[in-house]
Amino acid sequence: MYQLKRVETQKDWEDFIDLPWMIYLDYPHWVPPLRVAIKDMLNVRKNPFFKHAVMFPLLAYRGDECVGRIMGIIDDNHNNFHKEKTAFFGFFECIDDQALANLFLDEIAKWAATKGMNLLRGPMNLSTNHECGLLIEGFEDSPTVNNVYNPPYYAKLIEQWGFKKAKDLYAYIIDGRSPSFSNLLLAQAEKLKKSSSVTFRTIDMKNFDKEVEMIHEIYNQAWEENWGFVPLSKEEFKHMAKDMKAIIDPELLLVAEVKGNPVGFTLTIPDVNQILKKIKNGKLFPLGFFKLLWNLKGPGKRSAMNRCRILTLGIKKEFRPLGIGPLLYAELLKRGPALGYPVGEASWILEDNEPMNRALVHMGAQKTKVYRLYDKAINTTV
Repeated sequence: MYQLKRVETQKDWEDFIDLPWMIYLDYPHWVPPLRVAIKDMLNVRKNPFFKHAVMFPLLAYRGDECVGRIMGIIDDNHNNFHKEKTAFFGFFECIDDQALANLFLDEIAKWAATKGMNLLRGPMNLSTNHECGLLIEGFEDSPTVNNVYNPPYYAKLIEQWGFKKAKDLYAYIIDGRSPSFSNLLLAQAEKLKKSSSVTFRTIDMKNFDKEVEMIHEIYNQAWEENWGFVPLSKEEFKHMAKDMKAIIDPELLLVAEVKGNPVGFTLTIPDVNQILKKIKNGKLFPLGFFKLLWNLKGPGKRSAMNRCRILTLGIKKEFRPLGIGPLLYAELLKRGPALGYPVGEASWILEDNEPMNRALVHMGAQKTKVYRLYDKAINTTV
């Protein structure tokens, strides 16, 4: 009934990239990605991720119609860092047919086993440093930038194959217009900031490369003990920073300093998905580029985007007792609305990161989405 094909030709890659437009035809909250961005991500010559990783992309056809896609991924950096033999699956899109999902996942498991892997985890597009997780709660809202959206039936397809929950990831909405984040709480944060000698500054765009190097150092130190974390090489970090530079609002990217020394940062970016949703076909030409440019740089910049995403927040371990994490959130809540972003999404937060989950709830944040990562042991005798 179905024919699987490894992605090899230019036409194959076009089918791989185009498929979501068929899957999400009746899903109004899906945000079309920019096709050029997906091509860049999956270009093994351009993306430094593939200097330490390999992929195994597959398509499924029913007759001449493309009805599914999936990718197997093995990241040597992840396995070396965690002392594991884990393969990942990602870029999973599939019609609602358990037989096809089983066929896909069986094939990825066989491939992974031939490479010596004993665990399959996902979905990951491509790692925890990229889009990851399966949306299982929060389908009534569009995803923020660099987050996934998927049909509700995907969980059934994945779980019936035998996957079990590995970890849940939470997304919280912080609404600066809400009275739940009181002036008293802001005053307490300001008092704590002064008593701990913490100051905040925005990123210096004139010295962007130097700032990126500093943030990269903090990022790898701050996240090294987190579940699923994989250190980013300088080349990878610079590659990601280059991609984000066009959409950064420097007044939202804050660096925390103690006595003048950088000890933490938050990468908060405007929710450009609010613009991408208007570019229905995912193409920048002929008109998409002008829509993007107008909304990012023109008079409508901040009116076009009233939401931002707190993508990453990292604090050096020895400075966490100062409470800098909640202070950064408080600082963003004060600055965001003034800059035209009254709403922010903090995502994602590991389900067992109790200090951060507790702090967000205390600030009046509302958990609005849950993403799930799945694990399954695979047969290594293949």
